[in-house]
Amino acid sequence: MRLDYPRKIDLACTPTPLQYMARATDEWGGGHRLWIKRDDLTGSLLSGNKVRKLEFIAAHAFDNGYDTLITCGGLQSNHCRATAFVGAQLGLKVHLILRGEEPPEKDGNYLLDHLAGAQIDCYPTRVYVKELESLFQKLQDDYAENGHKALVIPTGGSDGIGAWGYIAACEELRDDFITAGISRAHIITASGSGGTQAGLTLGAKLHNLPATVWGVNVCDDEQYFVDKVTSDVADWRCRYPGVPDCDMHPRVLDGYVGPGYGVAEQEIFDLIAHLARMEGIVLDPVYTGKAFHGMITEIARGRFDGVRDIVFMHTGGTFGIFPQRGGFS
Repeated sequence: MRLDYPRKIDLACTPTPLQYMARATDEWGGGHRLWIKRDDLTGSLLSGNKVRKLEFIAAHAFDNGYDTLITCGGLQSNHCRATAFVGAQLGLKVHLILRGEEPPEKDGNYLLDHLAGAQIDCYPTRVYVKELESLFQKLQDDYAENGHKALVIPTGGSDGIGAWGYIAACEELRDDFITAGISRAHIITASGSGGTQAGLTLGAKLHNLPATVWGVNVCDDEQYFVDKVTSDVADWRCRYPGVPDCDMHPRVLDGYVGPGYGVAEQEIFDLIAHLARMEGIVLDPVYTGKAFHGMITEIARGRFDGVRDIVFMHTGGTFGIFPQRGGFS
């Protein structure tokens, strides 16, 4: 299927490796082969899934005269950290709206946001949730009054522009499958803002990737993500009216949020430590740890029977471990 991509700025170190996890396969595979797509290796400070999205978002900003990026997320947002360093790398001002009280000590992604020179405003959760749109608008207006043009980037860079990042990643996966001898697979990804899942779901259809994409929601519930992925795809079609039409059906593995977003139970920390020792791969307690736990639980329940290969998308998040180091004690 012919697909004309918008311009992007090369920021990510791609293609990332697709690695076979031999010992994880022995322990949890249940007759499946377990693979991991190492998108935690898209860069160092620009590591993780957000960078693929920001390649297209940054190009959109330059092409439309923006000199400032405004975005939002939790105090330990991987997306906000990546945006801060994209801005530093490209000479764009970055302003972050973060959910939560300003912590007494700077750590993890929050520390890196400051090092990258981002302007940061922290708001209590109730204010953030209720007033986010008006906070965005006020900052945009303030920058405009001072002669700047600010682009508002939604949570996680998850919209019709950001979706291109993982549409393109599916071309990479198609080559990976050929090299690895994978004829059919299930792809499992953490889903927090829905954009990576939307891009993968679209990309699998557009590039005839022989795979079924599943998002493991780390917040909200199954219906929220079905609706969010559908909304992102609708935004993609609206922004790029010439794109091919294709049917897509978001799939969610629900039930692995645990106590809440950003809060993990002890079994998740134990799993992260176990996999690190077993495969030399580090997950995080907010996104990938919960998603990996969901994957191996569903394997044991027989969800993926009939398909030999399962590919786990490592979407990054390593810096988020450090503020939660107590979970490993």
